Amino acid sequence: MALLTPDQIGEADDRRWEDVPVPEWGGTVRIASMSGTDRNAYQQQMLVLGDNGRPKGVDLTDQYARLLSKCLVDADFRRLYVTEKQVKGLGAKNGAVLERLAVIAKRVSGLGEDSAEAAAGKSATTPSDSSTSG
Repeated sequence: MALLTPDQIGEADDRRWEDVPVPEWGGTVRIASMSGTDRNAYQQQMLVLGDNGRPKGVDLTDQYARLLSKCLVDADFRRLYVTEKQVKGLGAKNGAVLERLAVIAKRVSGLGEDSAEAAAGKSATTPSDSSTSG
């Protein structure tokens, strides 16, 4: 099998999504996977830095709304919640609904339960099993 080129990688549509009924809201939402950039921004938003600039904790304020703001999209995959005010409004919705949707958002985005610890630099890294040859 031939190795991919940057153009082939760029042209590949690797988005994952699920359309999820939300009876409490009277309809269906589309939850799409985050891009690498959105995922990094979400994880960075969660970090609490100490005076020395190193991670000292995780900020879980509006965690579900912040996650869902990166994942709730319209039929054309445009994000529904962009501004901080919109995200705060989403955070004011029923917490059980937000949590249920956040579980799906994490799954389609490949985020595990340890993502908060990883963002704070508290997870152990495992050595790669790939090797290089010279």
